[in-house]
Order: sequence, then structure tokens, then C-alpha cells
Amino acid sequence: MTTDSISAPSARTTVRRKADRGCYEREVVHAILDEGLVAHVGFTSDFGVAVLPMVYARLDDDLYLHGTVGNHMLRALDAADVCVTVTLVDALVLSRSAFHHSMNYRSVVVYGRAELVTDDDEKDRVLRAVVDHMIAGRSEQCRPPTSEERRATRVLRVPLHEASAKVRTGPPIEEVADLALPYFGGEVPLTLVRGALVPDGLSP
Repeated sequence: MTTDSISAPSARTTVRRKADRGCYEREVVHAILDEGLVAHVGFTSDFGVAVLPMVYARLDDDLYLHGTVGNHMLRALDAADVCVTVTLVDALVLSRSAFHHSMNYRSVVVYGRAELVTDDDEKDRVLRAVVDHMIAGRSEQCRPPTSEERRATRVLRVPLHEASAKVRTGPPIEEVADLALPYFGGEVPLTLVRGALVPDGLSP
């Protein structure tokens, strides 16, 4: 493993299908996690296997999940194995054949064991990072959490020791025999755009 790698490919993170799209570089994994807004968290609890969406934040080589202390998923994850995925869809890929339709995407898969954060200073850093992940610098433009709010919040750390990225770019795959067909082939770009601020009207 080089210093540029987030982790050495493991049996779980090695990309096998379309292996050329796999990436294990720290910079790529971090960039996708930093741009994404929603993580899908897979875990096993008393109710069976579940995958739930959650807001998250990244600090260095750690991914953080947070919620109320009564959150069933976060309680089930304490010292438990977890799989976290984040996906960015950049384009719909339209082929002349139905078979070759696809999407251009950037995704990250993280495997690990969730660790409960008990240090108050680390907790504060994480809670600020979650807010700043939504809007850069926002933690300096709102009231920080109180000690009561901190106690009411459960924070879990998932080290990025076992992670990989997978990326697809470019036009559709086409069969030579299909190129003469009178159908469109190409991409439909997709972007997530932040709109203008909409005041809540509650300020005095």
C-alpha cells in the first residue's frame, strides 16, 4: 500500500466487475465522500439486515455517523460491522440498445467496525463538520451545540481502513451493428445544484 492509497484492496473492497473502474487512491475516495451528501448504511440488527440513509461527515481518514442516542441503527452499530456507501450520479448514459444503457457515476464503499465516540472535543469537531459538510463554513454562522444537545447525540466513527471507489465516465458502449440504427446515443448530464437561500420568516 502506498501513502496515496486509502487502503490496500481487501477481499471485500477489490473491484472485480469492471475492475478498471476501481480506484483505491485516498484523494479520490475523500473527494467523493466530501461531495456526497447522503450515505447509505448497511447493518444487521435484531430485525435483520437493513440499509438506511444518513447524513455524515469525513475528518481525515475517518467517516462519522451521528443521530439521537435513541437511534436504533446507531445503537445496533456500536462495535459492530458496517458497510457504508456514497454514490454520485453524473449522467444517464443512453445507448442505441436497451442492453447497454448505463450511468456515469462516482461511488465509494467503506467496510469497517463502528466505534462509539465518547470524547467531547472529538464529538464537537464532528458535529461542526456535519454542519460544514452541508454548507462550507456554516458552523461559524449558527449556535454551537449545548452540553445537553451533545449528550443527546450519538456519534460513531468508521475508520477508512477498508475502502474503495468505483467510477464510470464517458459515452455508451455500442455494438458496431447498432451504429446505423436511428436512435440517439450519448449522455444526459445530471447535476445537484444548491438554490438561493429561502428565509424561514421566523427571525424578529
